[in-house]
Amino acid sequence: MHQIRPLVSTGWLSKVLTPSSPGIRVLDSSWFMKADGRQPQQEYAEKHIPGAMFFDIDKVSDQTSPYSHALPQPWLFSDYACHLGISNDTHVVVYDNHDKFSAFSSPRAWWMFRVFGHQRVSVLEGGLPKWIKEGHPVTSEVMQIDKTEFDVNYQPHLLKKFEDMVQNLSTHSFQVMDARSSERFAGTAEEPSKETKGGHIPYSHNIPFTSLFNSETRTFKSSEEMKEIFDSAGIDLNKPLASSCGSGITACIIALGAHIAGKEDVGMFDGSWEEYSQRASPEQTATGPEVPKGG
Repeated sequence: MHQIRPLVSTGWLSKVLTPSSPGIRVLDSSWFMKADGRQPQQEYAEKHIPGAMFFDIDKVSDQTSPYSHALPQPWLFSDYACHLGISNDTHVVVYDNHDKFSAFSSPRAWWMFRVFGHQRVSVLEGGLPKWIKEGHPVTSEVMQIDKTEFDVNYQPHLLKKFEDMVQNLSTHSFQVMDARSSERFAGTAEEPSKETKGGHIPYSHNIPFTSLFNSETRTFKSSEEMKEIFDSAGIDLNKPLASSCGSGITACIIALGAHIAGKEDVGMFDGSWEEYSQRASPEQTATGPEVPKGG
């Protein structure tokens, strides 16, 4: 088996992708903000990488949760993976079709597979736009696949819950980084959801996810550049770390960034600010750009 890297290039995928692609399953995990007005599944039906299946982040979620695309129950994820033709030996390559970033929602799919114990998963750098720009083929044909078996091996250290975040305010047992823009972090810009107040979790460090990309090449910055970004934000990659964002999408981007920099055990607060702002008391929230002492 080939070594599984967190990122794979469009050039690599084009070389290994065959009509049957034994051992590899490509997933279009596109997801967009409501304000974008885009329909990812419809776009997938129109064009996708040959052999790719659609991974619906909202569908494969806990439908009983009041929060957006909450992590699904293990049995639901296992069943969903089986119907995508994924087994525990499959190398899963996830991509998305965002036109501004090297990856937007695909790191969420990457994290989901990892939290359920599947380490054989990579994000396609540049996603579908880079794939198309380089002249690689696309199709509207949806491949017929056979159901497989997929056993979940839950990794609790990769998931943080609201109770963990509140307890951490007094224990400081792990660092927290927030992937939202500096304006949303400070509470000076409105949140996408009207139910969500402005601000951030106290002691958080702001690392806007957009800072991790090379905008011209649609690629992630290098491991060394990533380390500099985290260091300048006050993050010690040698210590426990968790990520957060608005609703658990872009937090996975900065978790992937830390992974690229060598830290592979970042926990992600699934409910993120959407859940925290609605459940926390006023004294458990903060505004402004600074990280208070003790964080």
